[in-house]
Amino acid sequence: MTHDSLARTTALILAAGFGTRMKSQRSKVLHLICGKPLVYYPIKAALDAGCSDVVVVVGHGRAEVESYLAKAFGAKVRTALQEHQRGTGDAARAGLSAVKEAERLLVFYGDVPLLLADDVARVALALDANPKAALAVATCSLDDPSGYGRIVRNGAGSIVEIREQKDLRNDAERSIREINPGIYAASVPFFRESLASLEPNNAQGEFYLTDIISYAAKKSCQVVGVDSRAEVLVGVNDRRQLVSAEETMFLRIAEAWRLAGVTVRAGARIETGVTLGQDAVIEAGVHLRGETDVGKDAIVDVGCVLSNVRVGAQTVIKPYSVLTDSTVGQSAQIGPFSHVRPDCAIGDEAHIGNFVETKKTTIGRGSKANHLAYLGDGVIGAGANIGAGTIF
Repeated sequence: MTHDSLARTTALILAAGFGTRMKSQRSKVLHLICGKPLVYYPIKAALDAGCSDVVVVVGHGRAEVESYLAKAFGAKVRTALQEHQRGTGDAARAGLSAVKEAERLLVFYGDVPLLLADDVARVALALDANPKAALAVATCSLDDPSGYGRIVRNGAGSIVEIREQKDLRNDAERSIREINPGIYAASVPFFRESLASLEPNNAQGEFYLTDIISYAAKKSCQVVGVDSRAEVLVGVNDRRQLVSAEETMFLRIAEAWRLAGVTVRAGARIETGVTLGQDAVIEAGVHLRGETDVGKDAIVDVGCVLSNVRVGAQTVIKPYSVLTDSTVGQSAQIGPFSHVRPDCAIGDEAHIGNFVETKKTTIGRGSKANHLAYLGDGVIGAGANIGAGTIF
């Protein structure tokens, strides 16, 4: 949901970390969830919220991250470099150097794929609702807050500090259930002043972005907390968390398509870039990947895998067929156990049957290859019948 009042807001997304626990040579934010890199989702949340500018702070794997961002978002997203990973506060300072004509800054992390537009917009808009506030921060209460930075309030209930787990000093602080999801909004001048004040006075010897809270308290500036969904907290630091977040995302995607008028059976896997027509049926065990588009009233039966495939209306993809980088016309039948390899165009009402494999082949309207054939680099006209055992 786009918010007009965020038109002069820059989203600063921190994505420079190495991601040691991923145990990978690839930048953490380029690991895939439902077909898109981790960093795609917070960027999309910022753009969907209506932010006029998005700056991504890059560091480890800079070239690969910048290449992806340019390809996926073009001029909508710019980058800033954190040369040395010295904490989130240092990353925010690096990003601030790239901020241009913004009135307000919205800062959050690049490894939180379950973030939505309203999650970040609500934090920014809290400043409009509280004109005396200098800073707005997301908060969330958990039964088990272990591992998260705690929101520390004074006797009057005002937020005065965020203290990281490793810096908690006593049982009273460890018992605090209100934690920090990591979304901050303030004016650009406030961020410039508060970030310039940061010192590495913590167990990690790093510059903590969270210290801008205590800076605000020392300056007697009001900090407003914004209640947030627990899913906003779900960051990805290792492969276990990657898979857990992806499972949540798959469920979210399936539920959205069900509400839009598509039957999606339990166990189907539909990636973020896929589109589905009304009354389509996606059976259990199906994987729909990339930019796949399934037309109205089409059926993709059990166990099929489609990657970047356009499927026409009323077409049936029978069980355990694999299709890649191809198009299938309307009212066609594919499978079971068919393999449609890249660059194939299967015409309307055509049939590709049991154990038929095609590659770089055009199949005309109503033509049939019902079983046991390999059709490569060819053109088959309308109404042809290809018998079993045919190879070309």
